[in-house]
Amino acid sequence: MLTFMQLVSFDALRSFGIPGTTYLHPQNFHHNLDLVERADWLLFPDYDQLNILLYAINKRIFPSPATYHLGHDKAQQTRAFQQVVPSHVPETLILPRSDWAREHVLETLDFPFVAKEIRNSMGRGVFLIRGRAEWLEYTQNNALFYAQEYLPIDRDLRLVLVGRKVVASYWRRQCQNGFHNNIAQGGTLEQGSVPIEAIALVEQVAMRLSIDHAGFDVAMVDGHPFLFEFNRLFGTAGLAKMGIHLGPFIHAWLSEQQPLTPPMRPRGNHPPHRQAV
Repeated sequence: MLTFMQLVSFDALRSFGIPGTTYLHPQNFHHNLDLVERADWLLFPDYDQLNILLYAINKRIFPSPATYHLGHDKAQQTRAFQQVVPSHVPETLILPRSDWAREHVLETLDFPFVAKEIRNSMGRGVFLIRGRAEWLEYTQNNALFYAQEYLPIDRDLRLVLVGRKVVASYWRRQCQNGFHNNIAQGGTLEQGSVPIEAIALVEQVAMRLSIDHAGFDVAMVDGHPFLFEFNRLFGTAGLAKMGIHLGPFIHAWLSEQQPLTPPMRPRGNHPPHRQAV
């Protein structure tokens, strides 16, 4: 049975196919507070809207606040992974820039290894470090070092999660002119059997960290899944090629979270009017 909800989305493309959704441009929400306050859910706000919508207006947000916070910063995300599933995270060093940290990475990891920018996606800001000169160049441009062991793979998995379930999955084979697997960087999509160990890992992590909308990247090495990262706003080219639309999955997940929104807070700084007795 289809549950009716009043939904306001700040991202028309990612909300396509979700019933009862009204699109609102992110910059216009201050001028449409009645619409915002009546909504049962607010979908895909910009990151810089999150705090006011969540704490000042007291609205429910999709994706979840945890998805926003952990998805915004690779360092915090990786540290969370290391806490909850340490055996499924490649060896990773995350260190503030210093001469000691620069040398410590070289003493700990063998060439080649991978260095990443903390806030980037779609394969951008990911570098294969083959020697000292490339490492020094990276360290000059990043205040926080993120260095990770290089896994011997030629493809990885993209697992798309909505709610607590993986709803789509595919392999991404490495592009011919580099080590990136991302479709946006020239990687190719391959459909095929997906190891249940990878699916179970992603669903376990999502449950533990309250993540409810993400594209997870997982590598398989000798049958063991390694978790690279997740993106809150992941590329949809692979899903489009497979003919998969996330709208129905999102609507079903939100419907499961009812009852509806708690009573709205009164606006302004004045207490509600009391009738004289």
